[in-house]
Amino acid sequence: MRAVWSFWSVPFARHYRHAWARPVDHLLAWVISVGSAQRHYRDTLLVTDTPGRRLLVDRLGLAFADVSTELDRLRDHDPGWWMLGKLVAYGLQDAPFVHVDNDVFLWKRLPPRLEAAAVLAQNPERHVGGDYRPAEVMAAMRATGGVVPPEWEWGCSLGGDIPAENCGILGGTATGFLQHFARTAIAFVDRPENAAGWARLGGAAGHNHVVEQFLLAACLGHHRSHPASPWRGVRAQYLFPSWREAFDSNEAARVGYTHLMGGKRHPTLGQRLTERVRRDWPDLLRRCERCAALAPAL
Repeated sequence: MRAVWSFWSVPFARHYRHAWARPVDHLLAWVISVGSAQRHYRDTLLVTDTPGRRLLVDRLGLAFADVSTELDRLRDHDPGWWMLGKLVAYGLQDAPFVHVDNDVFLWKRLPPRLEAAAVLAQNPERHVGGDYRPAEVMAAMRATGGVVPPEWEWGCSLGGDIPAENCGILGGTATGFLQHFARTAIAFVDRPENAAGWARLGGAAGHNHVVEQFLLAACLGHHRSHPASPWRGVRAQYLFPSWREAFDSNEAARVGYTHLMGGKRHPTLGQRLTERVRRDWPDLLRRCERCAALAPAL
């Protein structure tokens, strides 16, 4: 199985670098994410753009088996849609893979049942409102002449809590299905007919997770039950059965998995990241500090 990371530098520099307390913490997390996974998966790939390659490979010195600058194709896209980089990376894969967010650390290899799964994800989610308002998105598209994927419509027809898949890790053996999902999500964002609908909704803000994680759940449900679908019967397997287990530190330790998620600005995190890199990858600690000083926005 190939381990894949993605990094679209533009939305990071403009927006979500502020999720980290210090610029160096972002780089330390990259070292730990890649270094921990490489202990189990030797076939590694970074999908990035030219500035991202310059930072993570040329300056920081992360050693991937392969590097793609396919995200250069996003140079004219709205960086508010930060998950586009992940979607492009998913769509490039034609062999079993796991995409790993850079704030995810794999202390242990994924269980065999997950590596053999058609689709693997961190955990299933159920939402009531919040950032997950797919019916509101569909209404805006219909009111402005937009085009909604049939999977989205199917998902909205279910009623009740809104399903989603947490994509801290995402991958599987059903690469054709995952390519279809990625193409469908990118097209939903990109189609000219949908521009007015997204504008009515206020643009990308607040809609990244619903496009990625709700649409994935909707694609799984729609195609699993569609008699003519080539992916009929495809199901997801999860590292954790629910949010409760995913947030349980004892359960996370048992499976050897850390996802920082909303804890990136915790006051003790920077020191913990520094100590881990100093212990396990000491040659990269000084590189992290030097890169953060030279290019704090990245």
